[in-house]
Amino acid sequence: MTNHLFHGLLETALSAPERRFAVLASGESFTYGDLDAMSARMANVLAATGVQPGDRVAVQVEKSVQALVLYVATVRAGAAFLPLNTGYTPSEIDYFLTDAAPSVFVCDPGARDTLAGIAEKAGAAMLTLGRSGTDGTLADLAREAEAAFEPVARGAGDLAAILYTSGTTGRSKGAMLSHENLLSNARVLEKTWAFTRDDVLLHCLPIFHTHGLFVATNTTLVSGASMIFLPKFDLDEIFARMPHATTMMGVPTFYTRMLADPRLNREATAHMRLFTSGSAPLLADTHIAFEERTGQRILERYGMTETNMNTSNPYDGERRAGTVGFPLEGTELRIVGKENGQPVPQGEIGVIEVKGPNVFQGYWKMPEKTAAEFRADGFFITGDLGIIDTDGYVVIVGRDKDLVISGGYNVYPKEIEELIDELPGVVESAVIGVPHPDFGEGVVGVVVAKAPMEESAILAPLQGRLAKYKQPKRVMFVDELPRNTMGKVQKNLLRDAYAGLFS
Repeated sequence: MTNHLFHGLLETALSAPERRFAVLASGESFTYGDLDAMSARMANVLAATGVQPGDRVAVQVEKSVQALVLYVATVRAGAAFLPLNTGYTPSEIDYFLTDAAPSVFVCDPGARDTLAGIAEKAGAAMLTLGRSGTDGTLADLAREAEAAFEPVARGAGDLAAILYTSGTTGRSKGAMLSHENLLSNARVLEKTWAFTRDDVLLHCLPIFHTHGLFVATNTTLVSGASMIFLPKFDLDEIFARMPHATTMMGVPTFYTRMLADPRLNREATAHMRLFTSGSAPLLADTHIAFEERTGQRILERYGMTETNMNTSNPYDGERRAGTVGFPLEGTELRIVGKENGQPVPQGEIGVIEVKGPNVFQGYWKMPEKTAAEFRADGFFITGDLGIIDTDGYVVIVGRDKDLVISGGYNVYPKEIEELIDELPGVVESAVIGVPHPDFGEGVVGVVVAKAPMEESAILAPLQGRLAKYKQPKRVMFVDELPRNTMGKVQKNLLRDAYAGLFS
């Protein structure tokens, strides 16, 4: 029996171990043979530390090739990888380790003293791995370990990873992803986005999130491609490395920052065949402006922690701005009414539900929550609101929890945000609902402006374009919208900030 994910991801790559796997900004390069040997060494360390098949390996370290190798090594050792945001505080780490009960916790050497007690309480052995990837106890032990390790047999349904959701609507939930969840999605994306071993991915995403860890890395591995592995998104590095890359995966803020740089032009992107965007909505204006400057149409797609990728605009065909394309091969998608769960007519807004080999197994130690999020026929209730247009393109209009109900009427924030964003002087906006004594919730626009503006400059143009119940009752101006590490606007923080506005 094989290790379903390890062998599935690396079958092509390990047949040519001399091929490049990754190159760093420093120029240091790693082959697939290096990846094989390094992951074997780390798998030996994990096994020697007591990791058994099915155990969890929790990791909170800075981005490095060795940190990525640790993911491969964990899968190779038959365990489940649990990446943790580097911004999490000790109290948050306490929750995750207590909940997941990992057998090993890997952290930065500088955090060892702070987190040692938390790891001990959770029953996890502690190892360390530094920012360079070459310092820390894990790195030291790996250098002395054997460079051979027979992958532990694991099947398609075995647990490969646990990723915790952001927890904006309650305590964080651990989404359990199987070997087949990850492998099937990587293979579909390889085909959908035409990845080959000749591709070079410009990797500038964090690797504690599904986008940088699974979408970017797994697609690269399964196709035997290579990557330019950057520690973070840096404009100087991006423009210096882009002539040597063929693809880039990013979030909308990457592209808005590139557009603000005069170096972005057709010549700078001439070597690129594909730019993709995800993790947060890409404004249609950004999509259009990027094409005007470069001749490249960004490919937007839609996914989430629990499902990997669900949809994608076509690689060959119209990449329609403001949409996330069509369901991926093997993924079923439907739009249903929030109350009755019945499909709505095409073109009407409803809740997006998906089903397929990409959809997770459930929430760790939360059987009741898992049962509540799945329909009897196996469809997962995403909580995202969307429509399917007349040509079959999926359009995301917001989150179910972001829906505003004012005076008994449903108000979809994205409709209003798009109109506000079109107004002169507006950089971007977020529309929220906050408690209102007469209407239940009052619509509030939170706006980032290029220069000081009056509320009337926003409200007046909307009067003739929106029904009265949709019009914001107030507009608040801020320097920037609060975002999480993947660029998503944290509307829960805005709702908290303006909760007393109408009281």
